[in-house]
Amino acid sequence: MRDEEKDRRVRPGRPRLALGALSGALAGFTALAVAELVAAGVRPQSSPVIAVGGASIDATPAPVKDWAIRHFGTDDKLVLQLGILAVLAVLALVLGALAVRFRQVGAAGVLLFGAVGAAAATGRPDSTGLTDTLPSIAGAFAGALLLYVLAGRLTAAGRSPASSHEVVPEGAGADPAACEGWDRRGFVLVAASAAAASVAVGAVGRSLNASRGRDAVASRDDLVLPPPESPAQPVSRRAALRVPGISPFVTSNNSFYRVDTALVVPKVDATTWRLRIHGKGVRRPATYSFGDLLRRELIERDITLTCVSNEVGGPYVGNARWIGVRLAGLLAECGVRPPSRGGPADQLVARSVDGMTIGSPVEDIMDGRDALLALGMNGEPLPFEHGFPVRMVVPGLYGFVSACKWIEDIELTTFDAYDPYWVKRGWARRAPVKTESRIDTPKPFARPGAGTVMVAGVAWAQHRGIDKVEVRIDDGPWQEAHLAAEDTRDTWRQWSLPWRATRGSHTLTVRATDRTGTVQTDRRTRTIPDGASGRHSVVVTVE
Repeated sequence: MRDEEKDRRVRPGRPRLALGALSGALAGFTALAVAELVAAGVRPQSSPVIAVGGASIDATPAPVKDWAIRHFGTDDKLVLQLGILAVLAVLALVLGALAVRFRQVGAAGVLLFGAVGAAAATGRPDSTGLTDTLPSIAGAFAGALLLYVLAGRLTAAGRSPASSHEVVPEGAGADPAACEGWDRRGFVLVAASAAAASVAVGAVGRSLNASRGRDAVASRDDLVLPPPESPAQPVSRRAALRVPGISPFVTSNNSFYRVDTALVVPKVDATTWRLRIHGKGVRRPATYSFGDLLRRELIERDITLTCVSNEVGGPYVGNARWIGVRLAGLLAECGVRPPSRGGPADQLVARSVDGMTIGSPVEDIMDGRDALLALGMNGEPLPFEHGFPVRMVVPGLYGFVSACKWIEDIELTTFDAYDPYWVKRGWARRAPVKTESRIDTPKPFARPGAGTVMVAGVAWAQHRGIDKVEVRIDDGPWQEAHLAAEDTRDTWRQWSLPWRATRGSHTLTVRATDRTGTVQTDRRTRTIPDGASGRHSVVVTVE
C-alpha cells in the first residue's frame, strides 16, 4: 500500500468527517425520539431531557436561578431545555466525527450520555424507581447502534483496487463509491431510513405523552365548583382606579405569574388525587380525597401572592380570587396545635406530586389568617399551571414558603429537623412578604409630554395592609399619592398621583408605608435569601 493511501485511510478527509458529524446528529435525534416513545409508557418526567433539565435546576446555584428568572421570566424552562438540546447537538456532532475513525468510542459516548440521563431520572425527588431509567437506556442503545452502523458505512465498505491488490482492466468501470473508500449507497439508505423512522417514532411518543393527561383534563372539565359558603365581598369600584397603564386589580389566570421548577406541568386526575396529613403532633392522621374537600365549607377570598424572586419593581406579584378550604381547620381536625398552644411542630412541610417540598410556619397558618387549600382561581377550577387540583395559598408569606402547587402530602415537623428544597439552596426558612410598591406608569424611559402626567401603580404588604404611598420627583419632597379603596389587608392597593411634568429628564421614586407604620426601606438587597428590598424608581424624559 502506498504511503498516500495509508495516510488517506488513517486520516479521513473532511467530507467523511462532515458525514460522520451528520451521523452523530442523526444518532442523537434517534436516541431522543426513542426515549420520548418509551417515556410515554413510563411517565413524561422520565424523558432524558426533562430528567437532566430537572437535575440541572436542582444543581444550579441560587444566584444563577435568580438571574434566569430575572432575564427570561416564565420562559426560563424553555430556555433551559433549548440549551440542553443545543449542548446535546454539539456533543453528538463531535461523537459522530470521532466515530469515523473510532466506531466503538463514538458509540460508547452515546451510551455514556444515556447513563447520565438514567442517573438523572432516578435521582429526581419524584422518581418512581428503576423504570425511570428505561427511556434513557432505550434511547442510548438505539442511538449508539445507529452511529455504529453509519460509521461502518463510512469506513469499512469500500475497498479500492490498490488496497485489495486486485487488477481492474482498463475501462472496466470500477464503482466510484467504492473507490472513494466508503459505502455511499448504504450510508444514504440507512441514514434516510433512520431519519424517517425517528420522525415517526418521535411524533407517536409526543402524541402518547400528550394523551397521558387526558383523564386529568377530563376531571377538570367536568368539575363544577359549588358556591362558597363564605363568599368574598364584591370588589368596590373605588378599589380599581381608571388610570391607563396601571395593573388591573384582579390578575387574570392567563396573566398570573408562574415561577416553579416543573419542566413538565403535572396533570393530576382530581378523581384519584389524595392528600395525606401526618407527622409530629398529628394525633389523628388522615387522608382526604378531592370530594372530601368539596364537601367541606368552602370560602372565597381575594389574596395577593408574591414570588420571592421578584426584584424591586418586578412583575412576579398578582392578585386573584381564590376558593378553597381553611387549612387550619383540617389541621385542627387532625389534632394539630400551633406552638403557641403547646404544639410540638413548628414547621409544615408540603410536598408536591413532582417532589417539591415547601416549609411553612405552623404558627402563621393557624393564627387566624385565611390560609387555604385552594381549589379554584378567579371563578374556575385551578389551571394546571397554577396547581390543579389543589394548592396552598397563605397570605403574607412569599410563595417559596407557602404556595405549594399540586400538593399531595402535608407533614408536621420542626425547622431544626428538616430543610425543604429552597432552604437547602440558601434561601431563608421564614419569609414574610416585605412592604413594597411599584410604578406601573409611566414606564421606564417613557417620553411623556409636558403638563399633567398621571403616575400610578400598586403597593402591597399582605396581612398587614397598606396605609400610605408617597412619590418623589427627583430630589424633591415626598408627595402623598391617592390610594384606591382597600379590598382587604391581604390584597395590594392601587395608587395614583397627578404630576405637573416639566421638560427634561426626571427620576420618579415611590415608597409605601404599611399598617404597622413600617416605611419601605431604601436599602437595596438581592432577592436571596428572603426577598428583595429597596424603592422602585423610573427615569423619564418629558418633551
